[in-house]
Amino acid sequence: MAKHPIHEANENSPYGNLTKEEFYQKHHIFHQETFMLNQHNMKIFTQSWQPAAVSNSQLKGVVGMIHGYTSESGWLFELSAVAIAKAGFFVCSLDLQGHGFSEGPRDHITDVQSLVQDCLQYFDSARAHHPNLPHFLYGESLGAAIAILVCLQQKTAWKGLIVSGAMCEISSKFKPVWPLEKLLPPVAFVAPSWRIAITRAPASRSYRENWKRKLVERSPNRRTSGKPTAATALQLIRVCEYIKRNCHELEAAVLILHGGEDMICDPEGAKYLYKSASSKDKTLKIFPGMWHQLIGEPNETAEKIFNMILSWIEVRAALCN
Repeated sequence: MAKHPIHEANENSPYGNLTKEEFYQKHHIFHQETFMLNQHNMKIFTQSWQPAAVSNSQLKGVVGMIHGYTSESGWLFELSAVAIAKAGFFVCSLDLQGHGFSEGPRDHITDVQSLVQDCLQYFDSARAHHPNLPHFLYGESLGAAIAILVCLQQKTAWKGLIVSGAMCEISSKFKPVWPLEKLLPPVAFVAPSWRIAITRAPASRSYRENWKRKLVERSPNRRTSGKPTAATALQLIRVCEYIKRNCHELEAAVLILHGGEDMICDPEGAKYLYKSASSKDKTLKIFPGMWHQLIGEPNETAEKIFNMILSWIEVRAALCN
């Protein structure tokens, strides 16, 4: 099976001892990056990866990727994008508002629908450039929740949906303590930018391997204080509630992956998504003992899970060609 580039990473760089450009050359990847203007005239950073020696007519499909809260489309997250591209796919991703190179206040989300609209705008454009290929959507954590919202809106436009550590139910270990959770709506209205003190930063509960936590924290584009605002916390809780109410309308084929010891997003939310989705092709994998970010597990384990994802995509892409 495919060898994941995570084996080349170290705690200082996802590219190991190479520059980013040398890393792409080594893996024979053609990489592009640009900015798009969203509906609010904000500059949103986007990038794509595809095999350098493969023509567009030879591509197997399109895979859109959405990162999670406090993450970014590059750095550690892009290693999976490169691995999927090496398998013959056009892969594209964007930095959500307030993340990475995109404009917007850090840690502060006042309307998740605005992020959904950015994804619709960007991925619609990417899919339009490859209209004859099957299209897949992959999301992690908040990115998985946004991917679900995109698929709920676009129904069967996507051949398949892969969600990892999906934010369908926030763990009680991460939620604001009672009674703060009940007070969030008035607090978010009166002081939306007030930062909620969490005892430990999300990354410390997301990546099992310490060197990967250090790697994430050393990203030059990491824009987080580790403390979400009241408005953000309320939005995340409301997204979970919306998905619970509406996930029965999900029709796309779906692969649901979740760590059994996820301390950010409760595995019960993944189970509920699996049980409720109308998809005729749906698979649930709960990995006992694993944490929120599956790439944060030991490399051999992370690679096995990645190969499961890639195999799932390839089988469904082949049915369309």
